[in-house]
Amino acid sequence: MTFGVPKEVKVGETRVSMTPTICRRIVSVGNKVVVEKSAGVRAGFSDAEYRSAGATLLSTAKRVYDRADLILKVKEPLESEFDLMRDGQAVFTYLHLAANLNLARCLVKKNILGIAYETVESQDGSLPLLKPMSQIAGRLAVQIGAYFLQSQHGGSGVLLGGVPGTASGRVTILGAGNSGAHACRIAVGMGAQVTLLDIAARKLEYLDSEYQGRVVTLMANPANIEKSVAEADLLVGAVLIPAAKAPVIVTRNMVRTMSPGSVIVDIAVDQGGCIETVSPTSLTKPTYKRSSVVHYAVPNMPALVGRTSTIALTQATEPFVIAIAEKGLKRALEEVRGLAKGVNTMAGRPVHPQVSRLLKR
Repeated sequence: MTFGVPKEVKVGETRVSMTPTICRRIVSVGNKVVVEKSAGVRAGFSDAEYRSAGATLLSTAKRVYDRADLILKVKEPLESEFDLMRDGQAVFTYLHLAANLNLARCLVKKNILGIAYETVESQDGSLPLLKPMSQIAGRLAVQIGAYFLQSQHGGSGVLLGGVPGTASGRVTILGAGNSGAHACRIAVGMGAQVTLLDIAARKLEYLDSEYQGRVVTLMANPANIEKSVAEADLLVGAVLIPAAKAPVIVTRNMVRTMSPGSVIVDIAVDQGGCIETVSPTSLTKPTYKRSSVVHYAVPNMPALVGRTSTIALTQATEPFVIAIAEKGLKRALEEVRGLAKGVNTMAGRPVHPQVSRLLKR
């Protein structure tokens, strides 16, 4: 079969879905790879490296889509890419259909086999392709929050780590999954006062033990959320329900209680966001103010570190991509159970339960 790697077109996107090393492996087992010219340049991979690995370089995304049986991407197809997808084609990428009804309808209408990175599962039920980007986004969230807390960026002028004789900044993190746990790690490392909320006592117990009292862990009930949001200099939203729209757990009225110049970073924005006042932004225009609070809501945050993100992502996707290359798509879906869990649309219908519910509304 032919694997296609188009250049990512989302604003500010720097990642690429396949490294030359993986390309070489795919070609070595009898497949073809077509890559759009300069697709990997922003992640540090030259056209010459892909050509040396056995890929055919094509001048446009259309030519890649026309030739490929399976399109391998990083971010979900944008509306400008809808017409490029062929009827019956397969697309393997982050889809985030809960936040993108138009894309869901397009995939169904075009009989696209849509395999979503974010719902592929490991044997233990974890989400191995979501994990590395969640970890990177979590770590970036606190760096970004600290940057926008600076006075010249409209922030309150609070230094998260403080200095002797001053209070350190207060960071509230909603969600103790991969993103939240890694945000917590960076915030603690910066010397901030950290409050972490989740509905899973098991996660809170683990992180409480790990940080030995340096983090306040609270159950995510309305009273605790309201109080912790009001106290935060930096609020990080890291709530996830796989394949579903993120629940809104911070209301507009809660945001109004935050101090002027406080900062919100909503990692959950690619699933709709968990904070009522959040609307998606971009890497070229990353923030806006609402109720005097700086909001940062970029859906592709890991693109800020394109090289690291590409390597982390492709290391995670490689076993599944190679299974497809060696077995063929049909057999891989039958034999690799976790890969089958990634199927969101197939043969003109939604097959993932969350996507089916979404399209029935």
